[in-house]
Amino acid sequence: MTVRRTMTLMVAAVCAYLAAVPSLAAQQRVRVKFATLAPDGSPWHRVLEDMGHEWRQGTQGRVRLVIYAGGVAGDDRAALRKIRHGQLQGAGLTVSGLSDLDPAFNLFAVPLFFESIEEFFFVLDRLGPVLAERLEKRGFVVLNWAYGGWIHIFARRRLQTVEELKQLKMYAGAGDEPLIRIWRQNGFNPVPLSPTDIMMGLQSGMIDGLPVPPLGALAMQWFKQIPYMIDPGVSPLIGATVVDARTWKKISEEDRAAILEASRRAAERLALEIPQKDEESILEMEKRGLEVIRLRPGDEQDPWRATAESFAESMRRTMVPVEIFDLAVRYRAEYRAGRPGER
Repeated sequence: MTVRRTMTLMVAAVCAYLAAVPSLAAQQRVRVKFATLAPDGSPWHRVLEDMGHEWRQGTQGRVRLVIYAGGVAGDDRAALRKIRHGQLQGAGLTVSGLSDLDPAFNLFAVPLFFESIEEFFFVLDRLGPVLAERLEKRGFVVLNWAYGGWIHIFARRRLQTVEELKQLKMYAGAGDEPLIRIWRQNGFNPVPLSPTDIMMGLQSGMIDGLPVPPLGALAMQWFKQIPYMIDPGVSPLIGATVVDARTWKKISEEDRAAILEASRRAAERLALEIPQKDEESILEMEKRGLEVIRLRPGDEQDPWRATAESFAESMRRTMVPVEIFDLAVRYRAEYRAGRPGER
């Protein structure tokens, strides 16, 4: 047998073997170490745990989600640093972390931009692909958009006017300097803190106001320090489940499909469960002494909305890319034009 003939047979044998076994990508096992501020045992955490279980089942154990809940891996900025250094592979980011990656997400910090959860989801459904593409350019794959509840202002003392709100020492995320600057320019008194230091800030008197969804105020027991809540709320709390693009490339196409499907179901579950749990949380806190200050439409709400419009104008010029802000306004107008009875 000639050398050429021998080499030909060897190559054919190797090709046949490779065709008969799964690809390396399909065989590779990936652990996604994942950080979230969601408290251990909270509804958000339980949904993440169930999603991780579905990842494991759907990929036959090839992809496993390891969750570090309750901020044990640090706040959003710490999580992003650890992802860049390879210590983590993913995170559940809030607006604070998302806006560090792209200022487009500051849109969701504009007070009173959305009037209802239905309006918010209508806009997000259309804007989401654009936002995901922007994050992809920064090295992150969005698995889902996670709804965290509707943010309300909780305060240590009873208040009803914007001027009274300006007197509060209001929590603001440490590092959110552009947003803090706008709050101060509008006469407010933001106090920068890490999310993990909120209880300490409340107990020490460093802060006496906090924007947070009712479910969060109950789960973390913050409402005991700040027993007054303003209604209506100011904005939705949006999060994103993201994975580092380097890790995503290690996962086979088949396993990616299973992960995306499980992540989609998790997002749908949050969208259904969290609004109801927010309402239940308000009722439970009222039993324990919370007072809800419900501003009547008209004279009571108008000054708040006028202040919010001033914020929106400032943020469009300085914090939110104009093309993103205007696109969101367009989608919002479409929703309102189609559903005039719900405004």
